[in-house]
Amino acid sequence: MIGRHPDDNALVSRFAEVIVLAKDAEEVMEALTHADEQREWHQRFTRVDENQFYGTNFGSTQCYAWVIQFQRLNWHGLLSRLESLPWPHPHSVQVLVRDEEDDCFGLWMIYDGKLTEVPLPRTKREPSPYSVTGVLSRSDRREI
Repeated sequence: MIGRHPDDNALVSRFAEVIVLAKDAEEVMEALTHADEQREWHQRFTRVDENQFYGTNFGSTQCYAWVIQFQRLNWHGLLSRLESLPWPHPHSVQVLVRDEEDDCFGLWMIYDGKLTEVPLPRTKREPSPYSVTGVLSRSDRREI
């Protein structure tokens, strides 16, 4: 069952961070910055603009970055939802995902209308029943 441990139906505590970068996408991302009971996930994206960097009380009218953190395995529909949005500049969309066991963020971009993972040098992704995207490992990783 989605959001549950495959063996015992207990909710899985599973952290994942997602960063969305996209040019002129404030209007497109606006709905995802608010709670929505229709979505599987209840977390909201947070805008990241120069307010976070300069400590001002007012942000830019332009924002190119949004972040969200998931604490449960409940974000299965996120990538398809992002793929379906009417992006003003689809070529600028970059989605970075780091699941709990990943060595680094994975990168997804829109190619031919599909959100597709971009292969990163010296990495490999393996399926995992405990992860939405699988586990991304660095092949050059040295154990300490």
